[in-house]
Amino acid sequence: MPSRPEPDGKPARGWLRRYWPALALGLVVAIAAWFGARGGDAPSPAVQAAAVAPGPGRPFFGPVAAVPGLPLPDDRARRRQVLVENYQLADHTLCSYRESTKYPALSRPMAQNPDQVYPNKPVDEMNPMRKQGGGTDPKILLQTSQSRVYMAAGESVAFSLRAVDATGNVLPLVVKRALAQGITYGSNRPAPQVPVSFVDDGTGADPVPNDGAFAAVLTPAQTGLSGFHGTIRTEVRYNVGGSDGLVLFDVIYSPELPATWIGPVRDAVENGSLVFYLKLDVRQAGRYIVNGRVDDAHGKPFALATFNDLLGPGPNDVRLTVFGKLMRDQEAALPLLLRDVDGYLLKENADPDRAMLPRLEGQVATSKSYPLTRFSDAEWQSEERSRHLTEFNKDLRLASAALREFDPDAPLPPSECGARPSVR
Repeated sequence: MPSRPEPDGKPARGWLRRYWPALALGLVVAIAAWFGARGGDAPSPAVQAAAVAPGPGRPFFGPVAAVPGLPLPDDRARRRQVLVENYQLADHTLCSYRESTKYPALSRPMAQNPDQVYPNKPVDEMNPMRKQGGGTDPKILLQTSQSRVYMAAGESVAFSLRAVDATGNVLPLVVKRALAQGITYGSNRPAPQVPVSFVDDGTGADPVPNDGAFAAVLTPAQTGLSGFHGTIRTEVRYNVGGSDGLVLFDVIYSPELPATWIGPVRDAVENGSLVFYLKLDVRQAGRYIVNGRVDDAHGKPFALATFNDLLGPGPNDVRLTVFGKLMRDQEAALPLLLRDVDGYLLKENADPDRAMLPRLEGQVATSKSYPLTRFSDAEWQSEERSRHLTEFNKDLRLASAALREFDPDAPLPPSECGARPSVR
């Protein structure tokens, strides 16, 4: 029954809410009939649809008929696309993780570490001349080189500089002053300044006399910087064509030797992998990180072998491993050559954060000519890798099941793994 009138004579709101949809529909129909009788345009499809579409406060009186010009969104296609994307993401995560971890982190293809191929190669740069008063002169280019960045106790570093124009012609250069000094911070005492002699006479680090390239050698152990631990900056002031320039060379020096190499290097096949054994006499116990470069029999850079472990005082074995599957996958040409070994004692919460080991430059050892079949073709396994693979396989199974349930007849998208990974 209709609600009773309120005291002010207006109908009750409950009655209006109950019959308003029917009144609105009737009003729209009447308007449509009026337009039709006049021969004018009928209300737009949007107005007609709004009259019967459900909304806040409006009941739904039945299915909404399709209106020409207003296609309903294909919700099924959208939902399937979401499920396909979820499946592809789960497949990519599983396949990429499995591929990237099939070799251990301590034995990686050298192609993945291009910056580690030749660690003792000089650092060469060419930049516009930096003026002493600020700014640069793009018409004068300064070619610089330094033989290394990290230095162990007793090691030397060579610097060189040369000025050229835009076409590569050498410009006359005069070195006015060159000083090396350790960089200190805060309340630390300033490190002493050490003069550095740059020459162009074919002596020392300068290979060719009078070619416009000036070179110098710095050996901190033979100077007042012998006990300095940290960054040593060499500041060179020079003049080219009447313009004064400035160039800086930085090296990180470690005056202490935490350990020294002793004894010969040997190799062996262990657990399907090739292992190089190096002997290290440890003076300071701690975590040591050692890198060795491995070339194949043709001299092609093949692998980066790394040691990362805690060592106690006294003689210790440093194991540099070339993983068996890596050798099998890339069909390594044996024997393998170990070269350019360097390392350091890691110092946590300290600056500098390392004490350098004496580097072993050039060829260090050559393995025996083992047949390739001696090495394992199995992927690397660990508790962490197994745990991650289990979780990623679970995600893929769930995504696959959801897609199959929604669209049982459609095939699954292709897998990034090549052969489809197990999703059971």
